[in-house]
Amino acid sequence: MWSLTSRPAFRRFVGAVAAGLALAATSGCTVPADAVAGISVSADGHLLGVMMICGHQIDGATLYVDGDDVNKQVTVGSWAADRPLTQGLATWTLDSPAAGWTATRSLAPLTAKTTYAFYGWTKDNSHSASSISFTLADRDQLTPGKVRYDSVSDNGDESAITVSIADFKAKACQNT
Repeated sequence: MWSLTSRPAFRRFVGAVAAGLALAATSGCTVPADAVAGISVSADGHLLGVMMICGHQIDGATLYVDGDDVNKQVTVGSWAADRPLTQGLATWTLDSPAAGWTATRSLAPLTAKTTYAFYGWTKDNSHSASSISFTLADRDQLTPGKVRYDSVSDNGDESAITVSIADFKAKACQNT
């Protein structure tokens, strides 16, 4: 008969409980990505949010100072869509009022040598859009009609790439 009073059995039991708790802790906090966030610029140089929704809805987006310490991440802009965004492409200006969007936090001035991250979210935290990190130098290299986003390769490696809007629409959802 199995008993927790034997040392090897107790160790296996404690190890199994610890493994189960670790799995629950890491899997319970992950919000599945079902959209891809990117940035672009308008013809007059304004920063654009770009979102390719692959399946479920996205309700808004946030731009924050990217950093390792989640407690020190500062939101520099946040937007809520007037209606849930469903499958397809959405773009809007981030630094001025945009039709179909409400700025819940107006865009603060961006500064050099700071890394920002832009992502999409749902009100119920059921899904999100993968994020894109960028600096002002990255933004300054963009031209109208081009989108910078994090592409995920077949083996899971992420890398920031810049492509045409047509390529973004065609390929962004392939690895979500």
